[in-house]
Formats: sequence, C-alpha cells, structure tokens
Amino acid sequence: MPKVAVMALSGGMDSTSLLMRLLADGYEVNAISYNYGQKHLIEVQRAQANLTYLAKNGYHVNHQVIDLTSAMSSFHSALTDDSIQVPEGHYEEEQMKQTVVPNRNAIFASILYGHALSIAIRDKVNVEIALGVHSGDHAIYPDCRPDFYQALSQAFEIGNWDSEFVSFTLPYIDGHKETILRDAENTISELGLDFDTIFSNTITSYNPDKNGRSSGQSGSDVERILAFHAIGRTDPINYVKPWDEVLKDALAVEANHKGVTT
Repeated sequence: MPKVAVMALSGGMDSTSLLMRLLADGYEVNAISYNYGQKHLIEVQRAQANLTYLAKNGYHVNHQVIDLTSAMSSFHSALTDDSIQVPEGHYEEEQMKQTVVPNRNAIFASILYGHALSIAIRDKVNVEIALGVHSGDHAIYPDCRPDFYQALSQAFEIGNWDSEFVSFTLPYIDGHKETILRDAENTISELGLDFDTIFSNTITSYNPDKNGRSSGQSGSDVERILAFHAIGRTDPINYVKPWDEVLKDALAVEANHKGVTT
C-alpha cells in the first residue's frame, strides 16, 4: 500500500521542509499552493522553482495552484489589504496579529481535506493531510494550534462519508523554526539534494521588495533569520541588506523582546 500525502505548499521554509520530510519518508506527495491575494504572492513562484529543481533530480510532486482571490483578497489582514502596512518587529508581539488572515487555515484545510478524501475514495488508499504548523506560531495564530486541528478533524469526520481513510499529520506541531531547519538538513542530505538551493527557492518575508528580496524586518523574517543563525548557517535568500546586518537587526529585536517580556 503506497503512502500518500496531501499538503499545503506555501513556498515558505516550513512547508518546504515538510515536503522534504515527506519525500525522504517515501510518500507520494500531492501539493496545493494558494493564491489568496497575498502581497507576498512571490512565495508561490518560489514553490514552483523548488518543484522544478526536485523534478530535475528525480523527485516528482503532483502540484496545483488554487486561486482563492475572489473569496479572500478582501479579507481584513495586513497580508491582503493594501491599506494596512505589514508590521515589523518580533514575531510574538501584539502587532503581529495584523498578519492573521481570518479563517485562512480553516479554508485551506477544508480544500485539502476534500482533495485528500477524493484521492482516498478514487484510489482506495489511506491519505494523510500534512501541514507544517509549529509551536512558534501558536502565540499569534490560533489556527495553528493543536486544539484547532483536533476540532477541525472531528468536524470533517462528522461531515463526510469515508473519513476514516483521511487523517491529519502535523510533525512540527511541538517544534519551532530551528527544529524544522535541523530536520530539513537531515532529509535534504538523505535525498541527495543541496540545502542552500532548496532554501534559496523559498521566501518567508511578508513584505519583500519589488525585486523579491526579503525585508528582514517583518516578524516572519526575524523568526527565520534567528533560526538559520541557531543552526550555524547563513540564509541563502536575498535580503535588502547583507546577511551580517539583517542578523544584527534580528538579534537586537530578539534581545529587546526578551527585555520587555522578562
């Protein structure tokens, strides 16, 4: 019986690391990316670049991009509303709630579930819905918490026939950006791929410039920069400033946050 997974592939470091984990574990992967009117739509392009790289190295991933702009581009969020500026600072600070997109993960998960259940019924296989949510998101994003997915899974089971063939897999739910990157180091090595190539084809910034360079200032940037620093690596993506400068800034943000919260 083949191992089959359906996953959300944003083009960021978490979902990309999850994709590497699934491939290393021998899954047949079906990846879905979403265009929901996000300002950082470049993330979908980055996901496609990585899939091209994987294909050249013998790893095929079934992929589709689903357009949700008509439904979600008007949602009130700094990620979709041009009148709201993407906040800067530490990723656990109160202003980062402006980056929450109302009901986003419920919408995404519902589509994933329908896709997974369709594969399960058609091919008579068990299908796992894999998501890269982690504990670092829990403070600001309630739709990344374990109890949310427990409740969602139960609702989907009640609302569908044949739901016993579909389950959620959240391998990073108790981890954080550093543990995710360390896992990616291992899986990318197992797959015989290049770590820097994989992560240069990702973006985590919510406010990249017109050339696709990460700002280094949004909460998502700071979290990523600190994670690469923690594992002793230089982030291979392009920032608007040199790595030494964005790292210095991120460390200052972290130190200031700890000073405020202690």
